[in-house]
Amino acid sequence: MPKSVDEMAASLTKNLEEKTGKSIEEWVRIARQSGETKHMKILKYLQDNHGLTYGYANTIATMARVPEGDAPQTGSDLIEAQYSQKESLRPIYDALIEGVSAFGDDVEVSPKKSYVSLRRSKQFALVQPSTRTRVDIGIKIKDCEPAGRLEAAGSWNSMVSHRVRLTDVNQVDEELLGWLRIGYDQA
Repeated sequence: MPKSVDEMAASLTKNLEEKTGKSIEEWVRIARQSGETKHMKILKYLQDNHGLTYGYANTIATMARVPEGDAPQTGSDLIEAQYSQKESLRPIYDALIEGVSAFGDDVEVSPKKSYVSLRRSKQFALVQPSTRTRVDIGIKIKDCEPAGRLEAAGSWNSMVSHRVRLTDVNQVDEELLGWLRIGYDQA
């Protein structure tokens, strides 16, 4: 069974401290002291000035932007908010995460405010509950012509090349997981 988002966050926090000798709280303090306020600028600062990888820098930047004294949202909080009033779509998300987690231990599930980024060394897909009845899967695949359910992403999202629209958990099938696997392998 794949790890929950919160279990992955706890693992990331533990590994960060083991690799850098600094706790997540110390890193958040460093990020806040940088004077940067925008997420990507904080992330870049941590990567460029402290040699942190994208995953660590992204987590720290997210936490650093939460006002001091406020509890940061956990990954589970973000996912719960995405599927609030769209509960019938949650099984689609859960099946996707279970399927993608089988690709390898290096799959990173990174919840954002309106979607979940699936990463390896870089993002290869995203999962977004776009409407009350549909989850869109964005996949970054090179040299693959759109056909059938695998359509061109077009202007929907510039971070991916293709999109698959899902309305039922049964659509999380071998064909979809195959496309996701190609994106994973290319990441």
